[in-house]
Amino acid sequence: MEKSTRIYFDNAATTPLSEAARGAMEPYLREVFGNASSPYAVSRKARMAVDRARAQVAALIGAYPDEIVFTSGGTESDNWALLGIALSHWQSDKKHVLISAIEHHAVLEGAETLAELGFEIEHAPVDAQGVCEAETVERLLRPETCLVSVMLVNNETGVRQPLEKIAEITREREIALHSDAVQAAGKIPLNVEELAADLLTFSAHKIGGPKGVGALWMRRGQRMKPIFRGGGQERGRRAGTENVPGIVGFGAAAQIARENLEANAAHLTALCERLESGLRAFSGARINGEGAARAPHISNVSLPGQRAESLALNLDLRGIAVGTGSACASGALEPSHVLSAMGRSADEAKASLRISFGPQNTADEVDEFLEVLEELVSRKDAKAQR
Repeated sequence: MEKSTRIYFDNAATTPLSEAARGAMEPYLREVFGNASSPYAVSRKARMAVDRARAQVAALIGAYPDEIVFTSGGTESDNWALLGIALSHWQSDKKHVLISAIEHHAVLEGAETLAELGFEIEHAPVDAQGVCEAETVERLLRPETCLVSVMLVNNETGVRQPLEKIAEITREREIALHSDAVQAAGKIPLNVEELAADLLTFSAHKIGGPKGVGALWMRRGQRMKPIFRGGGQERGRRAGTENVPGIVGFGAAAQIARENLEANAAHLTALCERLESGLRAFSGARINGEGAARAPHISNVSLPGQRAESLALNLDLRGIAVGTGSACASGALEPSHVLSAMGRSADEAKASLRISFGPQNTADEVDEFLEVLEELVSRKDAKAQR
């Protein structure tokens, strides 16, 4: 019989559905089943629920509700941000797009689509800590640049990017700035006016909401082409019948995340510090991005001489779930593009584990994880010495 997961340390991949989100969704899975775009009573109730959720998500980031457009998740939001901005410049000579080298694959692959359409894609390098400096972005901008995309918090290392400084540069040059904020929402304070970006991507299942729903925050007045066409949903910006239960769950999760942000951040920080204090006792262990500002819930460690996939498999056999990089790239044979961009060798990248916490995790779980990891590493070292 397959062993169940007792300790879940891969919250950057997805989070458990919160009780608040589940409870909020239930009526809209059964009684209030109406199409939110229809005029009768059961549908008006659905519409009111969508509007309430929009306000809840907007409040998490200090935005206006009408700037929130619901999507199927972070991947759609990232792809739409890139395609929507680029296509709005289709008739101009602005065909240069700059993205950081450490973006999520949703941005990297979305940019490949733009390349196929004739846009020039350039990747901004990062330093050894995984930071894409504002000076680097400024140096690479051109008169024909139409879009810059730099994520707010990296999904593999937790390293925070200097988005506010980058925004000062792009705004002065009237270049649209998009940021994948999927790993930032609910983990660090967010205010769209302070960030000064033009578009931000979010995903419900990273903050205790359901899978299959996300949002794109779009600053008022932002030039943008719709990608999904059909009905007039989302004020004509994104066609398709609204996923009412998912949106309601997203709203409930956003409200809980906002209300508990400070307490959760302190809890996650304490867990991460406890974890990394223990990891430093491992011979040659290296915390990737340790010298940079980071979100409180992600730690990425390289353990020399180990293979992350093997460690993750053996940890799973002991009931402990951890990641080996981006969940969307699991099973990939190539080393992490994020760690490679930071100058790590292929062996270092393949020896790296990602441990990511949620509010439900405990200090005792961290201690048990460290104990089991030490056992597995010692066993591997002993075999290597035979």
